[in-house]
Amino acid sequence: MAAAVNTPTPEIGTTNQTDDGGYDQKCIFCKIVKGEMGTELLHNDETVSCFRDIHPGAPHHYLVVPNKHVGNCKSLRKEHVPLVEKMVEMGKEILQKNNVTDLNDVRFGFHWPPFSSVTHLHLHVLAPVSQMGFMSRLVYRLNSYWFITADQLLQKLNSMS
Repeated sequence: MAAAVNTPTPEIGTTNQTDDGGYDQKCIFCKIVKGEMGTELLHNDETVSCFRDIHPGAPHHYLVVPNKHVGNCKSLRKEHVPLVEKMVEMGKEILQKNNVTDLNDVRFGFHWPPFSSVTHLHLHVLAPVSQMGFMSRLVYRLNSYWFITADQLLQKLNSMS
């Protein structure tokens, strides 16, 4: 089994990567990206992949993940801004491909540790927010201790030295 390496690097998608180039054998999202779980990938390029959330909080609920294992959003640094921006852009593209045109009724965000169930960085893309149920509104609540929007994370990362 590969041991995690926490070597700082500005390269996209490399925080907490494993010795074998970014694949963590215990990580469910690494397995999904590698095609080991039979999950339909809605998008897969050299940097990020997208698939449906297995417990959707909205009619359209997608997860965008880096292809290489990256720790949770709390472990990110300023060098990861391009990765987060790419994840958001991919989320927007997936919504548009699925006929979601009102980008004012969407939510892009991350669960803030320790409130994330998978330690592989993943962006929640939810739409329409107006159709989310009570529990989903709570779980993906704005300005909470457990959920941070992509814009808030980018602002936090950009303010780092």
